[in-house]
Amino acid sequence: MKHLFIVNPTAGGRDKTEAVRRRVEELFKNRSDKYEIYVTKAAMDAPEKIRREAAKGEHLRIYACGGDGTFNECICGAVGLDNVAVCPYPTGTGNDFCRMFGDEQDLYRKLPALVDGGEHPIDLIECNGRYSANICSVGIDARIGTQVHNYSKIPLIGGATGYVVSTVVNVIKGITRNMRIRSGDFYVEGKHTLVCACNGRFYGGGFNPSLDARPDDGIMDVFVIKEVNVLTLIKLIGLYATGRADEMPEYATHLRTDRIDISFDEDNVINIDGEAVFAREVSMRLIPGAVRLVVPKGMHFFDCASPYST
Repeated sequence: MKHLFIVNPTAGGRDKTEAVRRRVEELFKNRSDKYEIYVTKAAMDAPEKIRREAAKGEHLRIYACGGDGTFNECICGAVGLDNVAVCPYPTGTGNDFCRMFGDEQDLYRKLPALVDGGEHPIDLIECNGRYSANICSVGIDARIGTQVHNYSKIPLIGGATGYVVSTVVNVIKGITRNMRIRSGDFYVEGKHTLVCACNGRFYGGGFNPSLDARPDDGIMDVFVIKEVNVLTLIKLIGLYATGRADEMPEYATHLRTDRIDISFDEDNVINIDGEAVFAREVSMRLIPGAVRLVVPKGMHFFDCASPYST
C-alpha cells in the first residue's frame, strides 16, 4: 500500500505544508509502508496526480490535506478506482463533510487513526461532470457562498461578517430565480429560492438541512424551497439550517430520490461541496458506492447495517 498526502498550500489562508510534512515523517519513520507528500500547484491538479499513481496498480490511500475543496478534488480523482481510498485530513477553514460524524469528527484530524483505519464504500453525487461527497445546491445559498469572498477581503469585513454582507446584497438583488425542476414524477416550474441535494449533512459553515442523510444509503435528501419574501426567508432559514424545513411544508418540499434535474433561463452558480461552477442546465445523480472512504480507527458511524458494508 502507498499513502499519498495531497497538500493544498492555500487552504485556510496559510501554508500548512511543513506542519503536515513533520507529522507524516514522524509517523512513518518506524513504518515500512511507502508514502509521498504531494503539494498541489493549481486547481484540479490533485485528480491528475491521483490517476497517475493509481495507474501503477498498487493499493493507494489518499489523504486530502486542506478543506472541503481539497477533499472534493481528491474525490474527483478517486471515483471509480477500485484500488484507491480517500479521506479528508482537515487543515483548511471549511470542513463541513467531517461535521456529519458528530463527536467522532475529530478522528479525521488524528493521522495515526487514519493510517490504521478501515475503508467503506460511499455514494457520490455526479453533478454536471463533477462529483460531490457532501452537498450540491443551486439558488440564493449558492450565490451567497460564491460571493462571500468578494466581501471578506474588504478591510473590517471578514469571517461571519462577510456572509452577512453577501446575504444582504443577494437579497437586494432578488431572492428567487425561475427554475424548472424535475425528479421522477415530481415537476414544478416557476420562481424558487433554492434546491439542495444532500449526500452528507452540513454545508455553508454549519447549515444542516438534513438531520439523517447518510453517504452510504443509496439516496439523496433533496429540499426544494419555493418563492418566499424577506420575512418568510428569515423564518424559514432558521428552520432549514437546523434540519426543520419540513415544519413549513407550504414552502419546503422534501424529496428522497436518486436524481434531480434543474434548468434556468440563464447561467446560474452551482455549489458542489463549496466549489462553484456555472451552468444553465443542472443534473444531480446519485452513484451508489462510487468511492472508498478511509474510516478512522475507532469510528463507529458506519457500524450499522448498510447495503454497501464490507
